[in-house]
Amino acid sequence: MQTIEDYIIQHTQKEDPILYELNRETNLKTVQPRMISGHYQGILLEQISKMIRPERILEIGTFTGYSAICLAKGLKQNGTIHSIEINDELENIILKYFKKARIENRVKLHFGNALKIIPELKEKFDLVYIDAEKTEYLNYYITVFEKIRNGGFILVDNTLWNGKVVMPNQLNDKATQSIIEFNSYVKNDSKTESIILNVRDGLTLIRKK
Repeated sequence: MQTIEDYIIQHTQKEDPILYELNRETNLKTVQPRMISGHYQGILLEQISKMIRPERILEIGTFTGYSAICLAKGLKQNGTIHSIEINDELENIILKYFKKARIENRVKLHFGNALKIIPELKEKFDLVYIDAEKTEYLNYYITVFEKIRNGGFILVDNTLWNGKVVMPNQLNDKATQSIIEFNSYVKNDSKTESIILNVRDGLTLIRKK
C-alpha cells in the first residue's frame, strides 16, 4: 500500500541531480548519513529561501553541504551564506559539491565551534538555519539573535526529535531535554512569532519581530 510519505515525494518536484549525487555519496562515505536534509526537506528549505529572498544567510551545521546548496537557490544576486561546521574531515566533500553546484564563491565556510565563530561575524542576517549540536540549540539561538535583522527568520531542524519531546521517559536524555527547553523558550519569547512544522523530524519557523 502506498504511504502518504511516498505520495508526497512523488508529487514534489524532482531532486536536483547534483543533490541526488551528494545524497548518495553522503550515504556511502559518512557515519551518520541520516543527518542530511534530503530531497523533501531540501525542497522546503529552497522554497522558503526563495520566498524570503535573503541577502545574507547563516547556517549552523553544514554537514556535507546539502542544505546550504538548497538555501543558496533563494539568495539575492549578490547574496552570501556563512556556513559553520564542527567536523573539518567533511571539508573535501563539502567543497566538491559547492563547486558542482556553482556556489563556491557565495559560501563562506567556517570550521570550528559555532558559539565562538558567531560573535566574530559582522553581518546582519536575513535567514538563519540551525541544524547542529542539539544540546546547544538554546545557546545558538541566544548567541545569534542580535545578528538577525528585524523581520528576519530562523529555521530550526529536529525540534520534534523523533517524537521524544512528548515522551516523559526520555527526560533523562540530555538532547531531548535540551530540545524541550529550546521549544519552550521560543514559545514564550515575546520578541518572535513561531510555528513548529510537522516536517520529517520537526522544523520550527521563527520570525523576529
